Amino acid sequence: MSTHPLQMELESIMRRLCDDLDHYLEDTYGDHYPLHPNRPARGKAASVAYDGLFSTGTQFTLGYGSDLGRGYLVSVEIRTLSRVRQEDRKAIEHAAITYLRSIIPLYFPSRHIEVKKDGNVYKLVGDFSLGTSSN
Repeated sequence: MSTHPLQMELESIMRRLCDDLDHYLEDTYGDHYPLHPNRPARGKAASVAYDGLFSTGTQFTLGYGSDLGRGYLVSVEIRTLSRVRQEDRKAIEHAAITYLRSIIPLYFPSRHIEVKKDGNVYKLVGDFSLGTSSN
């Protein structure tokens, strides 16, 4: 089964968005905790998702059971064996979501996309249509 070219482009944009977020978090918090021993240092893997202290990404969800419906779950993982203090985890989460909100218009200039809290996760919601934008 092949993937539609517009779906591939959307996924590429989402990956670049997450890479941008990853770079921001590495620049801001990358030296706060030691890396997991199996994790390469920043810049040593083929993708920023696989090296450094942070791993960021999105995953599509149909949103069954959610008030927000379908969208993309935002994942920010801290790759360390050390115990991450709750106040650090909250600061990183806040910084990540604030930064993400600031860069979404750069990656999706003609679409209305927002970051919203959905239970205990964050989700990108809005216009992810593959046809022409209705904005």
